[in-house]
Amino acid sequence: MELAHSLLLNEEALAQITEAKRPVFIFEWLRFLDKVLVAANKVDVKEKQKKLVEQLTGLISSAPGPPTRKLLAKNLATLYSIGDTFTVFQTLDKCNEIIKSKDDTPAYLPTKLAAVACVGAFYEKMGRMLGSSFPDTINNLLKALKSAESQGRGEILLSLQKVLRGLGGAAASCHRDIYKNARSLLTDRSMAVRCAVAKCLLELQNEAVFMWTTELENVATLCFKALEGSNYGVRVAVAKLLGTVMATALMPKQAAVMRQNVKRATLEEVLELMATGFLRGGSGFLKSGGEMLKGGGSVSREVRVGVTEAYVVFVTTLGGQWLERNFATFLSHVLDLVSHPRATQTHVEAVYSRRCVSFMLRATLGGLLGEKAQIAAGKEICQAISKQMRAVEAVVNDISGENKGGAADVSSSQHVMVCALKELGSLVQSLSATASPLIQEPSIGLLETVTSVLLHPSMAARLAAAWCLRCVAVALPYQLTPLLDRCAERINNLKSSPEAVSGYSFAMAALLGGVHQCPLGIPHSKGKLVVSIAEDLLRTAAQNSRLSLQRTQAGWLLLGALMTLGPSLVRYHLPKMLLLWRNVFPRSQKELEAEKARGDAFTWQVTLEGRAGALCAMRSFVAHCPELLTEDVIRRLMTPIECAMTMMSHVPAIIKVHGAHLKASAAMVRLRLYDILALLPPKTYEGNSHFCIFLFTDLQPNSASGSGALEHDPSSIYLRVPVGEAIPGPLPLGVSVIDASVALFGVVFPHVSSKHRLQMLDHFAECIKQAKGVRQQAVQLNIFTAVLSALKGLAENKSTLGPEEVRKSALALVMGALDNPNPILRCAAGEALGRMAQVVGEATFIARMAQTSFDKLKSARDVVSRTGHSLALGCLHRYVGGIGSGQHLKTSVSILLALAQDGSSHEVQTWALHSLALIVDSSGPMYRGYVEPTLSLVLTLLLTVPPSHIEVHQCLGRCLGALITTVGPELQGNGATISTIRSSCLVGCAIMQDHSDSLVQAAAISCLQQLHMFAPRHVNLSSLVPCLCVHLCSSHLLLRRAAVACLRQLAQREAAEVCEYAMSLAKRAGDNTTVSKHFNSYCVDSVPGLDLNITETGLEGVLFGMLDRETDRKLCSDIHDTLGHMLSSLAVEKLSHWLKLCKDVLAATTDVGAPVVFEVEKDEEDSEKKDEMDDDSMFTGLGEDDKSKPSVAPRWVTRVFAADCLCRIILLCENDKAHFDLAAARSAQAKNPKGDQLVLHLSDLIRMAFMAATDHSNQLRMAGLQALEDIIKKFASVPEPEFPGHVILEQYQANVGAALRPAFSPDTPSDITAKACQVCSTWIGSGVVSDLNDLRRVHNLLVSSLDKVQAGKGSSSQLYSESATTMEKLAVLKAWAEVYVVAMKIKKDAESKPAKPVRSVDDEEDDDDLGANVLPPDSLITLVQPELPALSRLWLAMLRDYALLTLPAEFSSQLPPDGGAFYTPETIDTARIHYRSSWAPVLHAVALWLSSTGFGAGEEKEEVPSSLSRTPAIPQAPSSTTKTFEESVKDRMHLMLGVSIEFLCFPRPEEPMEHVMSCLHALFTLLESPSAKIHIAEDQLLAVELLNVLHRLLLTRDPPAVQLQVTAVVQETIRAAQDHLQRQKASKGEEEGEKDSQRSLGEGGDTGELVPGKSLVFAAMELLVFVLVRHLPQLNARVKESPSHVPLRPQRLPEESARLVANTVSILAELPSLCSPAGSMTILPTVLFLITGVLREAAVKTADNSVPVTVSAALQGIKTIITSPLARVESMQTQWTGLVRSSLASVLEHSQPDESRPDMDQVSMLTAITLFLLSASNELVGVTVLQKGCMDRFRNALNFSDPWVQARCYQLLLSVFQHSSRTLSTPYIHALAPVMVEKLKAVECSRPGTAAELQAVQEGIRVLENLVGMGEEQNRVQLLTLLVPTLISYLLDENAISSAPQVSRALHDFALQNLMRIGPLYPAAFKIVIGAAPELKIRLESAIRANQASNRAKAAARLAQPTVQAAPTIKLKTSFF
Repeated sequence: MELAHSLLLNEEALAQITEAKRPVFIFEWLRFLDKVLVAANKVDVKEKQKKLVEQLTGLISSAPGPPTRKLLAKNLATLYSIGDTFTVFQTLDKCNEIIKSKDDTPAYLPTKLAAVACVGAFYEKMGRMLGSSFPDTINNLLKALKSAESQGRGEILLSLQKVLRGLGGAAASCHRDIYKNARSLLTDRSMAVRCAVAKCLLELQNEAVFMWTTELENVATLCFKALEGSNYGVRVAVAKLLGTVMATALMPKQAAVMRQNVKRATLEEVLELMATGFLRGGSGFLKSGGEMLKGGGSVSREVRVGVTEAYVVFVTTLGGQWLERNFATFLSHVLDLVSHPRATQTHVEAVYSRRCVSFMLRATLGGLLGEKAQIAAGKEICQAISKQMRAVEAVVNDISGENKGGAADVSSSQHVMVCALKELGSLVQSLSATASPLIQEPSIGLLETVTSVLLHPSMAARLAAAWCLRCVAVALPYQLTPLLDRCAERINNLKSSPEAVSGYSFAMAALLGGVHQCPLGIPHSKGKLVVSIAEDLLRTAAQNSRLSLQRTQAGWLLLGALMTLGPSLVRYHLPKMLLLWRNVFPRSQKELEAEKARGDAFTWQVTLEGRAGALCAMRSFVAHCPELLTEDVIRRLMTPIECAMTMMSHVPAIIKVHGAHLKASAAMVRLRLYDILALLPPKTYEGNSHFCIFLFTDLQPNSASGSGALEHDPSSIYLRVPVGEAIPGPLPLGVSVIDASVALFGVVFPHVSSKHRLQMLDHFAECIKQAKGVRQQAVQLNIFTAVLSALKGLAENKSTLGPEEVRKSALALVMGALDNPNPILRCAAGEALGRMAQVVGEATFIARMAQTSFDKLKSARDVVSRTGHSLALGCLHRYVGGIGSGQHLKTSVSILLALAQDGSSHEVQTWALHSLALIVDSSGPMYRGYVEPTLSLVLTLLLTVPPSHIEVHQCLGRCLGALITTVGPELQGNGATISTIRSSCLVGCAIMQDHSDSLVQAAAISCLQQLHMFAPRHVNLSSLVPCLCVHLCSSHLLLRRAAVACLRQLAQREAAEVCEYAMSLAKRAGDNTTVSKHFNSYCVDSVPGLDLNITETGLEGVLFGMLDRETDRKLCSDIHDTLGHMLSSLAVEKLSHWLKLCKDVLAATTDVGAPVVFEVEKDEEDSEKKDEMDDDSMFTGLGEDDKSKPSVAPRWVTRVFAADCLCRIILLCENDKAHFDLAAARSAQAKNPKGDQLVLHLSDLIRMAFMAATDHSNQLRMAGLQALEDIIKKFASVPEPEFPGHVILEQYQANVGAALRPAFSPDTPSDITAKACQVCSTWIGSGVVSDLNDLRRVHNLLVSSLDKVQAGKGSSSQLYSESATTMEKLAVLKAWAEVYVVAMKIKKDAESKPAKPVRSVDDEEDDDDLGANVLPPDSLITLVQPELPALSRLWLAMLRDYALLTLPAEFSSQLPPDGGAFYTPETIDTARIHYRSSWAPVLHAVALWLSSTGFGAGEEKEEVPSSLSRTPAIPQAPSSTTKTFEESVKDRMHLMLGVSIEFLCFPRPEEPMEHVMSCLHALFTLLESPSAKIHIAEDQLLAVELLNVLHRLLLTRDPPAVQLQVTAVVQETIRAAQDHLQRQKASKGEEEGEKDSQRSLGEGGDTGELVPGKSLVFAAMELLVFVLVRHLPQLNARVKESPSHVPLRPQRLPEESARLVANTVSILAELPSLCSPAGSMTILPTVLFLITGVLREAAVKTADNSVPVTVSAALQGIKTIITSPLARVESMQTQWTGLVRSSLASVLEHSQPDESRPDMDQVSMLTAITLFLLSASNELVGVTVLQKGCMDRFRNALNFSDPWVQARCYQLLLSVFQHSSRTLSTPYIHALAPVMVEKLKAVECSRPGTAAELQAVQEGIRVLENLVGMGEEQNRVQLLTLLVPTLISYLLDENAISSAPQVSRALHDFALQNLMRIGPLYPAAFKIVIGAAPELKIRLESAIRANQASNRAKAAARLAQPTVQAAPTIKLKTSFF
């Protein structure tokens, strides 16, 4: 293939490859040429032009296939337009010669067609450059047209279309000739030709004025005729032609009008013309009057559908603004269509016409109008309805009977009503909450109008009105309850009118059916209301025979609708329902017989209707309340059902007696029976299988497609609408019964015995034999559907077909149909065969089936059996799977490949290729060996099969897709075979992309999508993406779906590239040639008036725009995903672009035609003509602007999506802190102006959230509030750099307040108020608002809500269900709880901070502006304080509820029967969810409240009776006042601990972390209060339980914050236990007064044993050890012993872990104090081991020599333990001494200098050693080993290079030397003092160079001075001999002082001062020392002199002050000594 990529055709390479591959090679070269010519250098092209033209013209006569000729023509034309045009006329003549040629053989045809294609391409590309040659060419083409066969005709017409497009108005002279010749072909046999004519005429009407003036009627008639017997393609093309011509006639193009004086058609004329097509079809006005009078046949469906589509094209072409202005006319015209008797001759036809009209309205109204215009349209529809209704009422009330034609009017008015109401419903539903103005405006009176139709005489109209009300209620849920009430009231008042009973019950049923779409539901009492009405209707039905039927039907309909409300409501009415059901049917066989004997026709009709109704209600019950279907209930349901089965067998006899009009009612009973049996588990009626042998007697042969209507089955008004349908359309009764029986047959068949199976199958065979003619086909189809359904049932149940005779019978049935002429039957037979093979599952059986088909296919020549058997093969492989049918694969594939090449019958090709695709799909990898031959066949066929055989191309697309999947990821490979396969796939895709049919293009896209998935590098996005973008505005839904699905996949991986390529398409739009190329090649059918226009908003903008137009669910969800992927990968880099997109969508005004993001470009045809601007084309450009179609302003759904995008963008920016820091963002922007930070767009973010939060649409309000909450959370702490101390959000206080206020208005739905409460608490708690007044504004909103909560349960006007009220109340309480928690935190922080120092006068001014507004720290608490008494009660009540609701199911009997404080028993399941989301903050708040008020001490006294009466919501137990304080403490403790422990035991993974944290905070706060401490300490098991649960929590939750909080709770628990122990000791000590008695107090008693599960210490140890080992795994001894262990170098722990370990160590050290002496000896070894281990791991040097928290905690712990009173217990003395010694030994061992630990912190280790020496001196004195070790460590430290270590070592030594016990200190002094003196003497030679070194020397000197002081008088001289010379040696020469460095000078000063101080202290000894060495004296004196001279004044001052010894300059953070 690579060889084909050259500018000239590589003829050598071509000659070398096989004949079969040449066409592919040539095609590949032409593809390359197509890309390269446009981009190549013109000079190169001109050089090679001659040769190129030769090669290309040579190809014309080489019989190229369709795709090749298209490309060939395109390349030739491009070549001439780029290079020289000298030889173009020669080439043209050559082509014309070929066209004229008389050779008619099939072999020469491709050459002719290629020539025709070239001519078209030349004119299209070069137009008038070809001058005056066009008349000859056109005549030549027209002549050829007359004699050509269908393929030629199609090609010539397409060529003519191109010629016309290229020449424009210049070809006017030929227009009429073309019109005349083309006209007759509109009714050609071949559908492809009809399409081509329509396209050609569409091009012609652009310039040929006569088409839409004088010839307008003829064109219309021609189009109607063309629609007769048409297929989908023709209908689309003709509708486009007809619609466009009509639109042009109404609003002609400016240029044409200016050229000729044209009479414009009026709107009435145009619509009248269209209407004739709809009503009379192709016959038009041309037939004789006589036939018209006879009322000729009805119009065929094809014509009606085509004309419907033409109406849509007509309106779309004229645009949204036109429709807005002329809507009234259009509406009345369209509704007149459906009221015309011609459109409604039969019921089925009437239903079909209604569908057509509804489609017209939906397609125009729904897509073209914006929301405001839609509301206006809604008003028009309302008026139309009320006008019709007035006419109907006039007829109904006309008693005198003057109005004779009235009855006909009424029956035709029903259809108008249905269409109008259906559209009104859809309109309101799509507008959702934005429709409220339409409902609320009294002048329209929408609800009154619609409810008035409920009394219409016709059932269809009543049902439509009911449906419309359901739509209103779903769109505006607050209307639901009032509407239900209104209907209930009317039913009760108008009981005596049959229409009223029927209409209002329909409405109630419809409303009940809509409840499941309203998340807030309806009050529970409405269920009771419905039951009572229904019961009443059923009870009174018998009283009045005029009403019996309606009341019976209405009663059961209402009960059926009630079932849709679900089990929680139905549960209460079930007993009553079961009773009603039982009573409708006779109890026994005897009663049944008796019943048969009596009664007349009318009673039987009522009885049958009643039973049908009862069964229908049962079906609804089984479908909607599966949870209630217990064994018992099913048993009780089976009684009436079995009775109904028995009754059905008697019905034929009854009908015989009472007349055929009972048939419908009987059929209804039968339908309901089948429906319910299909839903019940088959085993419930297995015993009665003899009932289930259905006789398919009533099989009628009519197609029911398109005839669905509500009146066929009223129960569908309350059922769920199937996904993707706007309105339910049940099929006519006869069809429904058959469908239901087929479905039931499939369910029952697997469960009946083989005997019965055989009987049924034989019965079927018999039925087929009996039936004749058309009826036989219908019977056969029904039977096959049933058999298929049964086989599918068997396969799903994994059961087999049964013994041999059953198989035989089934096989005979199936085989007979494989040769049936009806294609649908052949399909069914093939499927059935495959399913049978699957169910039988035996290899021999499968082989036999396959062999039969092989033999048949080898011998048969007729199309029918070849198609049937080839499909059979495909189905066999499909259902048996690749493994089961592997051995037949080779034969099947070879046969099917052969069949697929059979060019004589395209039908055979299609079926064979379809089967092949099935086989490829099911064989998977086993097919790998056949990929190459199959692929080459696919390519060959793609290159040769004419494009008019669309089915073949579609099947080829399917095969190609399946092959790509089979090869799969191998496609990435680089081997030769894989490369060939890959390039073949790409070529195949390219051919299909260029096909004219949308389905084939869609297949091409999905193949490319597959390829991109497996081999992304090889799919060229630069050409694929623009092609997809163009398809986005195709008029074919499938193509748009495919394009978006592909974009979605591309955007997942390469969003940036996709957007770039899409933008490049926009850039090329200026360079028009390429864009028109894109348009012509891909977009044959774009939506009129919707050209692709990518503006600066890029592809994203286009997709957002599509969201407003598209209604298809799948498509919209794919667009959402695509935008989501783009957003994830691009939003952060292109922040302002995406924010602008969202803002434009959100800020869009809802006026239609307001300039929105997407401006629409000129029509594509002008963009090509910009080259030649002569007068003609100058006009063409005019007049386009006035109708440039504005796109619709974004609809609410899109705006909601944009708001969600906003939240996602904020979330995506989280990773980069610069987005949330104004100062950082500004500096970043200064560095990189292109960069973009979120914080810079804050005002936009707030504005968008505000717009969304205050919109009409409830969904948008929710999204807006969510966005607002996100913004507050993320930006609350961002400081404002220009005003220090302020935050950036402060300036938006007003916006936030304004956004929240509307959400608290009384008519706001609960879910929005609940969300707003959440935002309120976030805002108040964020600390942004610093002004009390501003805060009060938002705070007042919460106060008002709290009043609402206190109003209690029975609020009068309830619109929504009780659980909605629960949700709102809990949200308010949760918000208050969050505010209270924050308030307490602020208060606590303020208390712990030191009071601010009083400000001095000078900094008064600059603080002023701050000081005035700063909140006093407790102001927030002052706002909450007044509400606290009420709040605390409500909170506690809520927690009580929550505690009860979390009980497991088996305790449900303990729940209070009348619900809790905030939930009712009926809504318990939904209430749980709301409680679950709000309990945690409340728990925390209650804990804070209890802790701060000492467990509510004294609140009981405050409770005044008035407050009690105000809150009926809270069940106050009468005993509450009598409870003692202790008891109430206990109750509350149990409540709080119970809730917490229950939650912490097993927090669900989906529970947010905040809940876990709130719960832990609550526990901590609770345990801080003394009462709680007493309580938990007294009940030790409770504490143990708590610790165990916390331990478990640590195992599952990682975040450090959680773990820290857990340790805090543990610490409080331990403290509580300590306090308790102290109290016990104190009380016991008082009693016995001696120490010994306390021995057994504390855990462990006398024995020291700790019992797991009962011991608090043990539980605590478990938890603490877990934390330590988690963060310092090296502590675990087992890890070290494992052979794989590599010793780690200790690392610095991260900050949070360090705090955690520190807390843990401090708690560990406290534990021994909880134990008795014996007990503490049990745990001390472990505790000490852990603490010394932590010390070892944590003692790591830090850069700034600070002490890590962990180390200080460990040191503190060691001190706590060593100084504990245990040391004084005699009995433990030896153990204790051993422990202390071994601990010190471990510390010494750990502190041994070691190469592996160069960064060990010696200071910490020395501190630990010193601690031991000072605190446990008794135990350590005289232990030489330890003493030696300690001395070593000190010695090492003294000799250590780091001066900081030396300095600390001196300090520690000093404390050891000064120890009171001389026996301890003396050895150390003896050993270490000499070393020190040496060190200090050596300083003279190397003076200190840094402050640290200086400090070390100073510390050393200090120790020496102290030693001098400690020595006895007689040794004083000796000691001073050491000190004084050393100090003097530090003095500098007086000359050197000035030049000495700073540090050296400081040492000199220090030495001098010390000498001056020592002298006076020990005068005698000092003199002796100085006297002994005269040189010392000289140095000292000179130094003193120099000093005095240098600063006499200072010295004088200094001597006046007594010198104080400087304190040591290094301070430890914590003093351990």
